Amino acid sequence: MEQVNKKEDGGKPKNFLEKVKENTEDELQILGTFVRLGVVVWSGFIITLNYVNLPMIEKGQSGGDITFVASVFTGALATFGLTTSNNKSNSKSSDPKKKDE
Repeated sequence: MEQVNKKEDGGKPKNFLEKVKENTEDELQILGTFVRLGVVVWSGFIITLNYVNLPMIEKGQSGGDITFVASVFTGALATFGLTTSNNKSNSKSSDPKKKDE
């Protein structure tokens, strides 16, 4: 077990920074994706709890302020290339067939 933690050339145990340097870019990219996905799931869960009435959880009159969580959710989704926008006002003018008529 001790031999696994030692470097091949020196015999000193590897410290944390040396272990991190060994990670390839692909491993770090996968880890970053999982972290971002975890943030999306967490913030989506908190937002959902704000709108769902559970019998065991009592809410106040206002239901709480989820502005920060919503901004984290939007930012995390943006890192995946997704946007949360409301295009109801632009839908009338964006259809080229309706412009000609």
